[in-house]
Amino acid sequence: MLLLSHRNPNQCTTSVNSSYQLIVSKLFCLSMPLPSAEKMLSVYLYIPNIIGYFRIIINFIAFAVCYSNKPLFAILYFFSFVLDGVDGWFARKFNQASTFGAVLDMVTDRVSTACLLALLSQCYRPGLIFLMLLGLDITSHWFQMYSSLLSGKTSHKDVKHTNNWLLKLYYGYRPFMAFCCVSCEVLYIILFLFADEKSTSLLCVCRVVMKQSPLIVLVFISTLVGWAVKQVSNITQMKTAADTCVEFDPKHSK
Repeated sequence: MLLLSHRNPNQCTTSVNSSYQLIVSKLFCLSMPLPSAEKMLSVYLYIPNIIGYFRIIINFIAFAVCYSNKPLFAILYFFSFVLDGVDGWFARKFNQASTFGAVLDMVTDRVSTACLLALLSQCYRPGLIFLMLLGLDITSHWFQMYSSLLSGKTSHKDVKHTNNWLLKLYYGYRPFMAFCCVSCEVLYIILFLFADEKSTSLLCVCRVVMKQSPLIVLVFISTLVGWAVKQVSNITQMKTAADTCVEFDPKHSK
């Protein structure tokens, strides 16, 4: 008892200080953001992803003025579409490719095209044509994305193991895919610009476009070709992706 009551004061002070330092260090560690949280924040701030946010804002403004100012809508919409290629360049240039960026890019593309097709379905008769194109675009890409996940691929554009020559050409040769995508979007923009209250027939507007200057006619015909190839590619990728989904269960059944 005497030994306990006469402990060295310095030892007590040292013990208290050690405990205090331990508590402070614990609190400091808790207050610091986790490395995973820092990594997540950095991904959100990748240059290509910031471009993706900018694309969303541009599209929002474009569709806000689509009825009041068609030329401005066309400029903004096409500029957003061009940025779709720019963000990919930045992702490769600065090694900032990410799963989030790929999903953001895909969703932005699908939503913007869907909104434009919805507009065209209100401008033309039969509007069902554009709604069917909308459904095909979303369905084919959804099947392709999901089948890619089942196959363990990191991108829906990975067609190295497919036997379909059209998909290999479409996704494997970037200039060809760019031509088809640009043609499709430009065709939709042209149709929207030429639509008016007096000409709701799709065939009538096509005839009007064919009577324009040779340059416009050439662009229109070129976009029709690229558009047609893209629709065939959408149907093809939907079928091959559906086959992958069907084959998945037997291969992984117990």
